[in-house]
Amino acid sequence: MLIINVFVLLILDFYIFFALKATKIKFAKTKTFAILWWSYSILLSLGVIISFKFNIPLTVRSIFLVAFFLTAASKFFFFFVLILDDIRRGGLWLTRLVIPKKTVKQAVNVLEMPVAEEPVKGITRSDFLTKAGILVGASPLVPLSWGIISGAYDYRVRRQKLYLPNLPAAFHGMTIGQISDVHSGSFYNRKAVNGGVDLLLNEKPDTIFFTGDLVNNVASEMRDYQDIFSRVKADLGVFSSLGNHDYGDYYFGKEDSAAKRKNLQDLIQTHKVMGWDLLNDENRILKVNNEELAIIGVQNWGTGRFPKHGDLKKALLGTEEQAVKLLLSHDPSHWRAQVLDTDVDVMFAGHTHGMQFGVRLKNVQWSPAKYVYKEWAGLYKEKENKQLYVNVGYGFLGYPGRVGILPEITIFELIKGNDPKGIV
Repeated sequence: MLIINVFVLLILDFYIFFALKATKIKFAKTKTFAILWWSYSILLSLGVIISFKFNIPLTVRSIFLVAFFLTAASKFFFFFVLILDDIRRGGLWLTRLVIPKKTVKQAVNVLEMPVAEEPVKGITRSDFLTKAGILVGASPLVPLSWGIISGAYDYRVRRQKLYLPNLPAAFHGMTIGQISDVHSGSFYNRKAVNGGVDLLLNEKPDTIFFTGDLVNNVASEMRDYQDIFSRVKADLGVFSSLGNHDYGDYYFGKEDSAAKRKNLQDLIQTHKVMGWDLLNDENRILKVNNEELAIIGVQNWGTGRFPKHGDLKKALLGTEEQAVKLLLSHDPSHWRAQVLDTDVDVMFAGHTHGMQFGVRLKNVQWSPAKYVYKEWAGLYKEKENKQLYVNVGYGFLGYPGRVGILPEITIFELIKGNDPKGIV
């Protein structure tokens, strides 16, 4: 994917470069412009490849990735404006081939429009669209830059009541904190990350769930942040599960290898050192005042191209008599694919990040993620009180920021009874 993205951006570079040279913008025709344009593009592409292939300082890597993302977004916007102009000019060219020249001129006069490339008040239509494209191409820079400066670490606490008719009375009012998708390899601000953990701990949840993707690629990414997340504690324990990024597939490849196995063991050890109870297709029975509920965790299981490591049947063994079952499973697509066919009451997931872009208000939410995942953020319910909650993540991946879909810390309150609002 990295090579493909770089290749696509270079294709856009060629297209936009020659489009600019064809305009009346004098600087675009100079040798200096060509040197600056191609030097920036080549150095940026090399920088991104080096960032992923070699162990370079995090700050340098972040600079390359931020520059790459902002550049790509701007050029895509610019490209769409230019392609519209090329389609317009291509249509006129075809029209002139098919319709006699005299007829074309008459049609243009009727519409009171100039011939395609004739100046209109000092500027051709193509030059106007090209310059407008420059403005359109620059327009994403403002919100995307703000998403990096302000959104990446703007942690928000979201509160959610979970109504469970079969909840043992001892657990009525119990609180659960959830974080997901830390992606420690993307962080570049320890102070901000620590502040998010403070927010979680200030809520004093009875137990805490972490639903996968502790790292981007390798366990060593946690080296600078392990001490911070070791602070995440709760009276009834911290339970965790693995996400698709935790297996090292995106670094070592999908094939098995000794290095890949060691990396996974290092990551599992990281959970242990932090005091988190990692549930790999297993369960724990939580006891309060001689009453019980089951906390279940599976390895990553996702539809499509995502790995299917989890064994839900194995994880459920021994929970047959439990009145309430809470499941940690990273990928929300697991819910419809397998979980709804079981007696699991609530599944806690992450994975989508809400694509780190969109709108999330009290009664309205939208993100491009909704076109990829049926359940992508917040609470979802099916008949018989089957529930899924999707946390949009604590960290970020790729784009080092968030616009509208801010990093989330969820605090749940368990309520014995039926939701007065009914099925959602």
